[in-house]
Amino acid sequence: MHCPFCRYADSRVTDSRTSEDGSAIRRRRQCPECGKRFTTSETASLTVIKRSGVTEPFSREKIVSGVGKACQGRPVSDADLAVLAQQVEEIIRSSGAAQVEAHEIGLAILEPLRALDEVAFMRFASVYQGWESLEDFEAAISVLRASSDIQSEGSKG
Repeated sequence: MHCPFCRYADSRVTDSRTSEDGSAIRRRRQCPECGKRFTTSETASLTVIKRSGVTEPFSREKIVSGVGKACQGRPVSDADLAVLAQQVEEIIRSSGAAQVEAHEIGLAILEPLRALDEVAFMRFASVYQGWESLEDFEAAISVLRASSDIQSEGSKG
């Protein structure tokens, strides 16, 4: 790490701390040449491979924007969307891969969105999974009902 003051090619780490959300490490450094201190922030990069083959950095904002469209008119707050985007990022990062296909991000969105709002889930899934008929919607509703029945039976016991 070059010193931003004197451009010396090395520095010594004096303190390291994890950010509040755990996505970055903040390091205090000191230059052995000029003695000045500075802070760096380190994050693990996560790259998304789009269908076209183009790569771009992972963006929580894109998740919030895309899912936000499915949540229009639903009782879902901006804070709820931010939490969902964080959950999706955690799911993706837990795979340990530095690159992930856009399709995998869509799949990672489905379960947290279903838990947040079933109507928004149906909207998102219908576009994301390319549903073409009423049968596709009926099949998804049947799965939702079955899982709701299982959950309500489990809470009675």
